[in-house]
Amino acid sequence: MAKTKDEWKAEAKKLKARVKDLRARLETELAPVVEGALATAADVIGDAAQAAATAVRKKASPVSPLAPKGGFPALPRIAGVEFAAVAAGVRYAGRTDVTLIRLAPGTTIAGAFTTSATRASCVLDCEAKLKKPDGASDGAAIIVNSGNANAFTGKLGAEAVSAVTGGVAKVLGVPASRVFSSSTGVIGEPLPHGRITAKLGDLKAALSADSIEMAARAIMTTDTFPKGAGAEIAGEGGPIRIAGIAKGSGMIAPDMATMLVYIFTDATIPQAALQKIVARQVGDTFNAITVDSDTSTSDALIVAATGQSQADPITDLRSRVAKEFEAALGRVMLDLAQQVVRDGEGATKFVEIRVTGAADAADAHRAAMAVANSPLVKTAIAGEDANWGRVVMAVGKSGAKADRDAMSIRFGDLTLAENGWRSPNYNEEAASAYMKHEELVIAVDLGVGKAARTVWTCDLTHRYIDINADYRS
Repeated sequence: MAKTKDEWKAEAKKLKARVKDLRARLETELAPVVEGALATAADVIGDAAQAAATAVRKKASPVSPLAPKGGFPALPRIAGVEFAAVAAGVRYAGRTDVTLIRLAPGTTIAGAFTTSATRASCVLDCEAKLKKPDGASDGAAIIVNSGNANAFTGKLGAEAVSAVTGGVAKVLGVPASRVFSSSTGVIGEPLPHGRITAKLGDLKAALSADSIEMAARAIMTTDTFPKGAGAEIAGEGGPIRIAGIAKGSGMIAPDMATMLVYIFTDATIPQAALQKIVARQVGDTFNAITVDSDTSTSDALIVAATGQSQADPITDLRSRVAKEFEAALGRVMLDLAQQVVRDGEGATKFVEIRVTGAADAADAHRAAMAVANSPLVKTAIAGEDANWGRVVMAVGKSGAKADRDAMSIRFGDLTLAENGWRSPNYNEEAASAYMKHEELVIAVDLGVGKAARTVWTCDLTHRYIDINADYRS
């Protein structure tokens, strides 16, 4: 008979205790000549214990009800991009947790990263490298681990980044300045980078242009489904294709982008132009979502253009092709961003917050995020309670200018409040029925101007607590 959750946990505790005992014996009783062998045995047992704990957690993590119904999409193949993924045991045994992406010579790279004051060493390294965007003719690579954030790890963190990127550079024959790394997972623990570098040969051997879905799965942490989006436009002389993957489920309230996002295109476009487009599109996509109001230390968005399309180069951002390319890239970014919200930890509702009538763009954003991040609003949504008074509260505390007597609030097509008072057409039964939908729209007009902002969020359920109360176990 299959073991229960409690039995799995008990077994994991026993195994961890055994590891502790073995390590104590290494230090006090056993001869140095067998120390290495027993250390290996302890690691194996430790990995088994971690695997048991992981099995318990995964068993209790069903796919989000908001996941795209068709599963992972069929993405266009991007010439000049290859993917590979392996289980390196960065944190958990048996989990595919390291991804290598090789980019062809001629690839230009743009990016955006968290502005957190405690951002990880890999983020700092990527930022520094993108400030000197030379060497496109040499090719490039991206290496990602989903077991350890390598954040708040001081000098050791920088050394780990150097070891990993240097190892990739040596194996693939590209400059270390063109190797970009990302780390996600537990904060404050040194990255066991040797487990990653030991797998670089295997990763190189496994590189394939058809493995983008595998890469999307390998970068997941608490995600319940892999995230992908693509697009294609007609360039001058041939099609231009875009394909992107992302991970993200919790610690989602960006101050740049959020999560880990990797987008690839076969367009030929200068780095400066690509960077300008990415910077313009971040605001209405990855900077317009929130799950829990917490900004990660490791957020990274990297966009790579391989130049392998038969279409003419994009050199003038005012051209038709450039505008269509930017619009398509923006759609891919928004799709990925919204998938992150749909996979919000414990989420059962996907919520669009529309703010209009604001004094300026900053106020519109401020009010929208106040509503989207309010625990009281989010728990009311989880309970399918049309408590529009909590929306009033959130707007009031936001600091945005609002005319109390001119404000209006709508849930979907239902006007619940207007002119500073409950609507005369308010219908509690209709409002409650609307809240049972999986996808909701909450619209607020502040009544003071013409600026507007739309952001996306999810509800807050007890499942969020379950996930984050024992994230490190």
